[in-house]
Order: sequence, then structure tokens, then C-alpha cells
Amino acid sequence: MHRFNPIIRGYQSLNNRAATSGSLVSRLTSRSVIRFGGPDTIKFLQGLLTNDVRRFGKQPDEGTSCLPSPNMPTVSVPPMYAALLTPQGRFLYDLFLYRPPRSGEKLDSRGSGPGSDNGESVELLADVDSSVLDELLQTFKRYRLRSKVEIDNVAENFSCWQRFGGKLSEKSIVEEEPEAASIGWGSGVDHCASSTVHGGDHGWQWFKDPRLECLGFRGIFPSNKTPPMVEVDKQTDEENYQLGRIENGVAEGSTEIPKGEAIPLEYNLTSLNAISFDKGCYVGQELIARTYHRGVIRKRLLPLMFLDHSGKGNLMLIFGFFDIYYS
Repeated sequence: MHRFNPIIRGYQSLNNRAATSGSLVSRLTSRSVIRFGGPDTIKFLQGLLTNDVRRFGKQPDEGTSCLPSPNMPTVSVPPMYAALLTPQGRFLYDLFLYRPPRSGEKLDSRGSGPGSDNGESVELLADVDSSVLDELLQTFKRYRLRSKVEIDNVAENFSCWQRFGGKLSEKSIVEEEPEAASIGWGSGVDHCASSTVHGGDHGWQWFKDPRLECLGFRGIFPSNKTPPMVEVDKQTDEENYQLGRIENGVAEGSTEIPKGEAIPLEYNLTSLNAISFDKGCYVGQELIARTYHRGVIRKRLLPLMFLDHSGKGNLMLIFGFFDIYYS
């Protein structure tokens, strides 16, 4: 006997436009951006989040390099997916963390060599669920205590975007869409990054979604600029991105992953690269480590399509107990 608890309802099958237009781009209005800054940023987040944030304090690994575009670093630190849990190991919030390139990793204002680092402290931007933004900020500030960390709401200054659908590999984008050069995979001009050469503070890039390759690319961009590779005929509603994500069995945010109730392993956060099992202590670690090492997870989140007599269907993410039979 099965017990189902549907948590997302009413999405129709992927429309023909999304299926035939190749890759699409959506501005994610359901996500907002916050900023962490200060000398204790890494230490502060390392003790809270499920993933190993120390990566952002190290030099970028050559293995994670992207081909450079003007004024962008030769190698970049990829974004990270992580979660904040309750002390009992239940899910609270998910975050996509980005580290903007430092001055010493970019060309100087003349475009001829690395800029000066000036010993600047780490700054991280986080893409978070808009529906719990105020509550999330209060939670982080409550944990801050005496840590030298600034936590700011910068949702008005930055927007979150997702590029998805089609054949989204680095090679295919460069071959099929010449404008792919503008996201750092070719020799063309990155119009967002080039502003940095003329005195701007940041360069901006698309990155592979840190959860699954099939989800495409994700990025944070200034709200007053259009990201590279966003053509009018390829910009679509966020619902189409949500549909593609649901088809791959991926929940996102505190609405789809019940806040204060969900056990992260049951919502596949391990497979989505959100949890490190060798980073040391963090809030809620005990339950996560014990459940993982026992290897017994009785419930999982799965995508299911329910079809009517005409063949039309509704797509849902289903969470519950499942019996699996083999013939």
C-alpha cells in the first residue's frame, strides 16, 4: 500500500514552445539575493550550512576553470548549493552561494593585467527563497552573535536567472549559439563583464547549476542589466523552469521542501550536492550523519505524471512510502 503526500499541484505538461525552442531563460522572481561580507564570513557559514563553505576561501581550482571573457578570471569558484537546518536536522532554507571574483583575479582598469587584491575580505552572494526572505535574514542574524559578518538584503540590486532546456552542455551552446561567447565560453565580449573594465566593481557569469547538469545554468546578475544570452524570443515564464525542474524530481525552496519538517536526505539533497559528509560540525549534523551512514531511507521525493483519458496530464512531486516490485 502506498501513501502519497503531493506537495506541488496543477502543472501542465511542458508546452510546445519550451520543448521546441531549444534553451530558454527565466528570471526567477521566487528567489531573492542576500549578501554576506566581513572577515568571519567563511567561518560563520561553515558552522551553519550543510556544505563545505571553506572552498570559497581558497584559490580557484584549475579543474573548475571556464574559458575567460574580457575582465573575467581565468578560473572561477563555482557556486554551491547548501541548506540551513534546525538543530534537530530538519530542513529550514536552501541557498545557492556565489563568490564574486576578487580584484586580484580580474584584469585592471586598463585590461592589461591583474588588479590589486588589497587584502579584501570574502564576500558571498546567496540566492534564497523570496517567500521566507525576512525570516531567513532574522535567523542568520540571530546566529551571528559576535561574528564579524555583515548580512544584507540586496534583493533590489540583484536578480536570479536560470537558463534551461535544450541541449545545455558547454560544447553544444558554443556550437549552436555564437552568443555563448558572452558567458565566458568563447572569445567574444561579455557585455556584463566588460563594464568592469571601465570602472565597475563586478563581472558576472552564468555557471552550471550545482545540483544537476540537466537543470542548465544559473546566475546572479545586476537588476539593472540584462544577462548575456537573454534574447526576447527565448525569455519565458518562471513556471516553465519550475516544470522542467519538477520533471527531474527536484524540489526547491521552503514551500516545496516543508520547513521545519523535511529530512534533507528524503528530499534527495545528497544527490543534489547540498551536503558534505567530511566538513565537520554544523547545525543539525547529527541526524543527517546517522541517517546517511545507516543507509536506510524509507521515503523519497519522486516526480509522477497522472494522465486522464485524453492523454493530458498533471505533473506532481510526490513524497511518501513506495514499494518497488521487480518482474
